[in-house]
Amino acid sequence: MKFQVLDIIPHLKNPLTGDIVSTADRLNQVVQTAQRAEELGYDGFSVGERHAGEFISSSPTTVLAAIAAVTERIRLQTGVAVLSVLDPVRVAEDYATIDQLSRGRLELVIGKGNEVLQYPLFGLDLDHQWELLAEKYELLRRLWREENLTWSGRFRAPLTEPTTTTPRPFDGPPRIWHGSATTLTSAALAAKWGDPLFTANAIQPRENYHVLIQHYRDEYERHGHDPKHQYVGSGSGAGGVFIADTTQEAIRQFGPVYEALTRNRNVPGNNSPFRDINHAVAEGPALVGSPEQVVDKILSYHGLYGHDLQSISLPTTLPFGQQLDILERFALEVIPAVRAAAPTTLWEAEDPYGLRPQPAVPATSIQTRSTLDYAR
Repeated sequence: MKFQVLDIIPHLKNPLTGDIVSTADRLNQVVQTAQRAEELGYDGFSVGERHAGEFISSSPTTVLAAIAAVTERIRLQTGVAVLSVLDPVRVAEDYATIDQLSRGRLELVIGKGNEVLQYPLFGLDLDHQWELLAEKYELLRRLWREENLTWSGRFRAPLTEPTTTTPRPFDGPPRIWHGSATTLTSAALAAKWGDPLFTANAIQPRENYHVLIQHYRDEYERHGHDPKHQYVGSGSGAGGVFIADTTQEAIRQFGPVYEALTRNRNVPGNNSPFRDINHAVAEGPALVGSPEQVVDKILSYHGLYGHDLQSISLPTTLPFGQQLDILERFALEVIPAVRAAAPTTLWEAEDPYGLRPQPAVPATSIQTRSTLDYAR
């Protein structure tokens, strides 16, 4: 299995202490976390996108560009890019730029988003969210695969003049995943195109997400795509990963924070049924407990989902040093055991995108001209 760190960049007070970091500090923590994740051997780092609520992830392209500048190996992803509210031409340009800056490390994860307030903000009708996603995705695919493109659709002004977006991606079109949380529609769209699926696995019982994954697999087969490339990613529960020496100690330390955050969140149709920490640990997707408990839970979900990529999120209301300690402990005490028990071909030689990233050229090896040379 491969491992990704996801930060949708919530900007919240610690519900017990009332402490909150500044916006600048919170954004810089994202970049520092990505650097540390690369050092610890994580495979990917993902930045979310939200345009409403207590989040500061409205510009994931900017954050990913900052991460690209200070990393060399780790894959850069979105979680998710809310394509339904965006212009595909701009998406093609912005993310191809990140792909170039990172030398081919970008993989986009798209979706309609689960924040309904984003649609009126962009002057769009929520009733059209799925049609918007499907049409814009088809245009984005073509923009990254074709030059001198003309196009017309229902929701965007036509491209009447031959259009070639620039820059082009680093080495062919980046892979695009589809985020899926509540309905069969995203799973069906991923299967139609032979793309991988990323299940949120955030707040609902795991059987709910299994229905979406199974629908994806059934549709993927129906469309005749090669099952070898039927990759699935999975989230890890809202609230964040928390590891301690024992599960009882993890519950004691993190339980009050988890329960306060859950209690304070009231978004009809988007609330977790796992309101207390014991219920969340026993039956929900939360990765809270001893290293052994967390390994067992991931492998239990893998037995149901068959997923190739595990995403984790840190409890970002906790002190930043404590978050980095959890990140390190997960890398050292959880990842090796899960990798050994659940191998995957994702991002390996058998994967068509496995060899796509190229190592960045260290700045010290780049031959530059002196200021005097340029002045001549």
